[in-house]
Amino acid sequence: MFQLVGRVRGGVLWANLHLLFWLSLVPFTTAWMDEQFAPTPVMVYGVNLLLAGLAYLLLQRSVVRVEGPDSPLRQALGRDLKGRISPLIYLFGIIGSLLWVWLGIAAYVLVAAIWLIPDRRMEHYIDAHQEPPALRP
Repeated sequence: MFQLVGRVRGGVLWANLHLLFWLSLVPFTTAWMDEQFAPTPVMVYGVNLLLAGLAYLLLQRSVVRVEGPDSPLRQALGRDLKGRISPLIYLFGIIGSLLWVWLGIAAYVLVAAIWLIPDRRMEHYIDAHQEPPALRP
């Protein structure tokens, strides 16, 4: 993502730190959930994943806000269906884990499976807008 960023301002740095904070909690929530598949650890794990996903969306929006609506990142993201649907599935998993713990875990696995297929939108944008190398004399 940051290969497409031309300017970084304070808001982008704070949004990146926000994302890194939630990502730093993943090992702890994973370890707690690994101890027991009970509703509370599974819900906390889902909340951690949800907040990390929302922090990533916030980071994307911060970059677009700094660079404007015609920013390369905005153009590369397009509709960003995977990015928008993932938090909804996490939310479903959090609520579903109250009913049945494995429903929550299945939702989290579904999001992981969605993102297992590499997202090449940014790579395609970079390849399409890259200047060809200069010919040597």
